[in-house]
Amino acid sequence: MAKRTFSTFETFLIFLLVMMTGVTVALLSLLFITSGTIENNKDSGFLTTQSPPATQGSSTPQGSTLTQGPADTQGPTATQASPTPSTPEPTLFQNFSGYHIGVGRADCTGQVADINLMGYGKTGQNAQGILTRLYSRAFIMAEPDGSNRVVFVSIEIGMVSQRLRLEVLNRLQSKYGSLYRRDNVILSGTHTHSGPAGYFQYTTFVLASEGFSNRTFEYMVNGIMKSIEIAHTNMKPGKIFINKGNVDGAQINRSPTSYLWNPLSERASWFAIHPVSMNNSNHLVNSDNMGYASYLFEQEKNKGYLPGQGPYVAAFASSNLGDVSPNTLGPSCINTGESCDNANSTCPIGGPSMCIAMGPGQDMFNSTQIIGRIIYEKAKELYASASQEVTGPLASAHQWVNMTDVTVWLNSTHTGKTCKPALGYSFAAGTIDGFGSLNFTQGTTVGDPFWDSLRDQILGKPSEEIKECQKPKPILLHTGELSKPNPWHPDIVDVQIITLGFLAIAAVPGEFTTMSGRRFREAIQEEFATYGMPNMTVVVSGLCNVYTHYITTYEEYQAQRYEAASTIYGPHTLSAYIQLFKVLAKAIATGTVANLSTGPEPPFFKQLINTLIPNIVDRAPTGKHFGDVLQPANPTYRMGEVVEVVFVGANPKNSAEILTHQTFLTVEKYEATSATWQIVHNDASWETRFYWHKGLLGYSNTTIQWHIPDSAQPGIYRIRYFGHSRKQDLLKAAVIVSFESTSSTFEVVTAL
Repeated sequence: MAKRTFSTFETFLIFLLVMMTGVTVALLSLLFITSGTIENNKDSGFLTTQSPPATQGSSTPQGSTLTQGPADTQGPTATQASPTPSTPEPTLFQNFSGYHIGVGRADCTGQVADINLMGYGKTGQNAQGILTRLYSRAFIMAEPDGSNRVVFVSIEIGMVSQRLRLEVLNRLQSKYGSLYRRDNVILSGTHTHSGPAGYFQYTTFVLASEGFSNRTFEYMVNGIMKSIEIAHTNMKPGKIFINKGNVDGAQINRSPTSYLWNPLSERASWFAIHPVSMNNSNHLVNSDNMGYASYLFEQEKNKGYLPGQGPYVAAFASSNLGDVSPNTLGPSCINTGESCDNANSTCPIGGPSMCIAMGPGQDMFNSTQIIGRIIYEKAKELYASASQEVTGPLASAHQWVNMTDVTVWLNSTHTGKTCKPALGYSFAAGTIDGFGSLNFTQGTTVGDPFWDSLRDQILGKPSEEIKECQKPKPILLHTGELSKPNPWHPDIVDVQIITLGFLAIAAVPGEFTTMSGRRFREAIQEEFATYGMPNMTVVVSGLCNVYTHYITTYEEYQAQRYEAASTIYGPHTLSAYIQLFKVLAKAIATGTVANLSTGPEPPFFKQLINTLIPNIVDRAPTGKHFGDVLQPANPTYRMGEVVEVVFVGANPKNSAEILTHQTFLTVEKYEATSATWQIVHNDASWETRFYWHKGLLGYSNTTIQWHIPDSAQPGIYRIRYFGHSRKQDLLKAAVIVSFESTSSTFEVVTAL
């Protein structure tokens, strides 16, 4: 083929590819409450505690909800009920039969403007406001004598990055010494695709984020730390219970043709769910369907509190959601209406970009609520009926492993090997939940001369070793052989298990597919049984500690759909993880955890590519001030209508530098009897939406909407706006200045 040169646009396309990191979440929601824990095994499971309850839901152990109270909370003003105060940690009850349990919840939202949303890898899908806040929910369990404890933190972000975990562990060590460590602390992302990016250190994810944002990174770290600190302070005696059930109507398998590559004997059922009800046209930060389930559960239990506040904490965490979609109407060609549920997810006219799966609702907001409510209703049912108590000692085991060089025993005589990381062609195709922008096709097993040549000119050629190791994957990006400005993918990853009696939580660093999760759980369960711990319930906790994309079965890998093309360590990745986690299970069962090697410690890079979006001074129009009302509310509204007020705005990212900032808005009702304004909603409420409209040269507007629910009480209301502007005088450092504004009053009536 004749050599050719490429335009600036063409050379830039290769960098767009790395932004297509499709990440996913399952319905392994762990809900810990001050009264119990609920776990979902083989359907929808639920763990409950008798001081804190927990739930979990899945059709093969996933989805769990952990809840416990009281937890410290935040609120904008004194016009709402005061949260239960934190109390000093009580002494441990050595003759108590349960556990010592603590929970905490804290805001970890970060930027809601001037930053990419993490998950779809779609260019231009940047944050432009907020639908709901994002929270870190921490659950600490300790043995009665305090000798052992474990920590599980569910965080409403796309996934946990290695940099995030290392920084949290470092701060925990500084504050608590050896109490909270790499082996007994699990950090798990819920996998919402509507949270801010920018908190990674490996180049692939930094490029997908369009740079590193220390502002968001620090906000997330502080939120995670605060949730753990609250849980630590509020520990009290409690019990944990587990329950199981089926969740129906909430998900489909988005790669059924890959699933069919697995042996018939194993293809019984699947479960888990991706938080992708909010599609890639969304620009509002939110926690998606799993977050909505948490929202409903906490609102039900925390009567009289605003969202994000109150003593009850309900966390729905991720599991092996790799190939599971909440878009239950399935994939169809949006231009013709015909099904495109085929091996390549492509349409006869328009190709793969026309093949999109739709949710059950009239729009993405409605679909999010429908799926979230299904999950919540089952969790609530299981929580109420949970009776099987979790008892027994606590244990934890952890190793760092070089995943690029694991020898895997396939049988007694043959071995395989993991590979240096690489992404295949179908990675760039995206999925039916969010297609790629360059018209790549799922199921591609042969490279393309044009893209191969473009890659070779810009990044160099992949070695024969990596091409051979990754077969049948045609390599689009040989990330394991790229190291500038920093490595493009991690070599060193975490493997970790914590156990609570007969319950084992395996923290996996990526997105296992349905069948991968099933094989993985069964293998770990068998290993426990072999060494004297029979009948263990094994739960996969996904997107933990470091992100490594997907993990398919060997059979699914041959099909090379999106999930397989994103299995970066090659066809034997699942077998390697099973082998590595069996080592941990054996160590726990035999009491030899102390003999485990630490493994090679991962790096913490000092120099990162910072975001290219500059911090500029905010400006108000001549004669106006920040917060001035540009479009007032109407005098009167009915239930079901939308109140909309437009203000002179300032960049919301400024508020992420103020860790005490609690909300961008409140909806307040006038109480005549006390002559006070009562807050009824904040920006964590699903009834409110905060839109930021960016103009030129620092000018912007803010639109606040209140979608009036049928449950609203008639009366007089107002909307308030809380913001921060960036100001900089000549030859002086920039400063962040707070401001607030109030709309005119309006009346909500039952009928006009």
